[in-house]
Amino acid sequence: MYINISMINKLKYLLLVCLAFFSCEGQEPTAFSEEALNDTFINLEGQEVAFKDILEANKGKTIVIEVWASWCSDCLKGMPKVKALQKEHQDVVYIFLSLDKSQEAWKRGIEKYDVKGNHYFMQSGWKGDFGSFINLKWIPRYMVIDKEGNIKVFRTTEADDKKIKDVL
Repeated sequence: MYINISMINKLKYLLLVCLAFFSCEGQEPTAFSEEALNDTFINLEGQEVAFKDILEANKGKTIVIEVWASWCSDCLKGMPKVKALQKEHQDVVYIFLSLDKSQEAWKRGIEKYDVKGNHYFMQSGWKGDFGSFINLKWIPRYMVIDKEGNIKVFRTTEADDKKIKDVL
């Protein structure tokens, strides 16, 4: 059987590319991209706020972030777990980023479901710079940021996930 050296080199290259891709796939970021940090949200007063300013306002504190929407049944089913987490970890800052369809629906949802924490409307939506950075495909989505500003939990869909409890 004749083996072409060029073919072997191509296969080696393909294998190397695949290994690089799949080995990086499992790694989760520990810091936000510049694009995500510069994405803007709307606060309850109707002002635009860059994500980096939201983090800066809570510098030195542990932060739990939930991406949610008042129309999301899984988000609403998970609210008792969020409230239990808040009761157990009162020293943590809770930031809620809403994917509601309108600011009015977002504000009604906060009131209707008595969601306690810091609230922002994700005007850039699922595919904006922040949503793209976190590879947002499902809500609710929880993240934990430590006191130094590092992402400690990048992806979970349950507020009572062991990863969250271990970090807090």
